[in-house]
Amino acid sequence: MLFVKVFLTVVLAGSVAAIPFRVLRPQSKRDVDPALVPSFGWQSGVNPDGTGNCDGAVNGTNGKPIEVPCQCPPNSTFFLAALNRNVAAGFVTTNPTVKLSFPTDNSTASQSARLNAAAVTLQNLEGPGVGCPISSTTFSAQQKAINAETSTPGSSSAIPATSTTASAISVSPSATPKMSTAASTTAAACTVPTSTASTNGSVTPTDEQITSLAPPLGWQAGINPDGKDQIYDILEAHSLLGTGNCDGAVNGTNGKPILIPCQCPPDQTNYIANLTANIRAGHVILNPTVLLTFPTDNSTASQNARLNAAAVTIQNLNGAGKGCPIVATTFSAQQKAINAESTS
Repeated sequence: MLFVKVFLTVVLAGSVAAIPFRVLRPQSKRDVDPALVPSFGWQSGVNPDGTGNCDGAVNGTNGKPIEVPCQCPPNSTFFLAALNRNVAAGFVTTNPTVKLSFPTDNSTASQSARLNAAAVTLQNLEGPGVGCPISSTTFSAQQKAINAETSTPGSSSAIPATSTTASAISVSPSATPKMSTAASTTAAACTVPTSTASTNGSVTPTDEQITSLAPPLGWQAGINPDGKDQIYDILEAHSLLGTGNCDGAVNGTNGKPILIPCQCPPDQTNYIANLTANIRAGHVILNPTVLLTFPTDNSTASQNARLNAAAVTIQNLNGAGKGCPIVATTFSAQQKAINAESTS
């Protein structure tokens, strides 16, 4: 009888030890309500082409699905765990410059904030800018539907100011290759911003101040062209505008320059003109959900704000998410230098 009791104790103990690997942990007080999490509206692995690309949820201008990595969108359990971590932290834990919120009411602003939280979580699943493209979901269509809803008192179509700081500045050198293996046709513009930045009451800078304080691009277009046709879309990591590939300012994990469209970065005149227009408007004119500021003092926060303004400007030169990638500049290195100064 004693042997039976001991045997049962061992068996039960083994069963308990195995439970965490088979069932989800209890929902904590800080976990989001799964019912409020925007659905992907799509599944991974649709129509694989044998090279790692599968059909995404969004069609390009040719009427065919934009290709996405076959593992996108991710497993819902894995995604929900990542979203819970980010919401609890108040920022994307794999890319801390990207802030987010997850309000639970049904206002237009709160629905957009939840969609933004889901979007930036998806795009940064494994590191800064290393995740799945928005075109692997129906998030764009969901955002359009939210914006199309009739406005009611107390509601706003604007993304809450709690979603701050551009995710694009903190881009790892390997982010571009990992985001997508596809080289597809023009992607539909996505209205879900990767990030936004709050405005403040600072005095609008003069044209001379903007010109002198604008972060240098640190690179020039057309270096070492390879002759291949490629265009780049920031939001979808797909081809959109351009005439060929050239070396970018950042090396990939293979030690070689990450390829960028040969027309990137833009010329200085075009860059300053667009940056000035955006600063005057207080947001990116071609992607109004993305707010920006351009303070003129030399604090770490102000230097980062100016770098953010420059980054979102070049990423939206030709429309929402249609511009030049951050790896066409030395912005990432500049931000690291700014942050290193603040800790020294």
